[in-house]
Amino acid sequence: MALDTIDRTPPPFFRQGPSALTKLLFFSALALFLMVADTRLEFAKPLRAGVATLLLPVQRVLAVPVQMWQGGADYLRGLDGALASAKAAREQLALQSEKAASAERLALENARLRALLELRPTLKVHSLAAEVLYEAADPFSRKLYIDRGTTHGVALGAPVLAADGVLGQVTRVFPLSSQVTLLIDKDAAIPVLNTRTLARGAAFGGAGGDAMELRYMAADADVQVGDELSTSGVDGIYPTGLPVAAVTAVERRAESGFARILLTPKASADGVRHVLVLEPLAAQMPPREAIDDAPGKPSRAAKGPRK
Repeated sequence: MALDTIDRTPPPFFRQGPSALTKLLFFSALALFLMVADTRLEFAKPLRAGVATLLLPVQRVLAVPVQMWQGGADYLRGLDGALASAKAAREQLALQSEKAASAERLALENARLRALLELRPTLKVHSLAAEVLYEAADPFSRKLYIDRGTTHGVALGAPVLAADGVLGQVTRVFPLSSQVTLLIDKDAAIPVLNTRTLARGAAFGGAGGDAMELRYMAADADVQVGDELSTSGVDGIYPTGLPVAAVTAVERRAESGFARILLTPKASADGVRHVLVLEPLAAQMPPREAIDDAPGKPSRAAKGPRK
């Protein structure tokens, strides 16, 4: 067979149509047209909804292994965290049990010593839970209002505690609410005791921002940064041992006989919703006349006239 008689035309499967560039331009224009038309007419919205509905079971089935892997990892991490938390809780419980037993033993010993020395029993502090209503809008004072008043037994001058320590003191009482002046107010003052040196002092508000100041301390006083201050209980209002503030700065000036000591309150009014209102200790103390007329104590007439 002669070679020139062979059909050299490609079979239909390999026949080429338009060029690749022509196809690219055509389909690009078609895609652009469809996108514009879908944006304007939204004709593909039902189609997309149907496709999404059909593919949802497939997506969920394909996501099961991933969810199982993530859930297993979270379970293992949570199990480890739960075991660690349980261990820490057991250790904390043991520590608290030891502290409770020690406190109970000390309280019993204190009661026996008071009975031996014929001292009056320690005062019991009565408390009342209250909720913070709002903070006063006065920019020159730091006060807030609580939802307990005279009808609930709140007394004027009652100490107010937050979870971290002393927050302030009741300065105005209404039938259904009370005004609390915070320790950082410029007119607030509280007697304190340095738990390290057992030195008494007076802490005042108005030091700027949320700070307090320990005033009238000598320039060479034994006060260090980090010292914890608690209530001294000498004013007849605050019970002894309540956390008040911590020393954050001590400035000893050579030209002044007093040191400038800045404090940070233990309790902050920011974010506080519930507080505890205590009964002033003076409400539980006997009247002064009863103390003067106590048995074994000379009367005023026996003392003679004052000079």
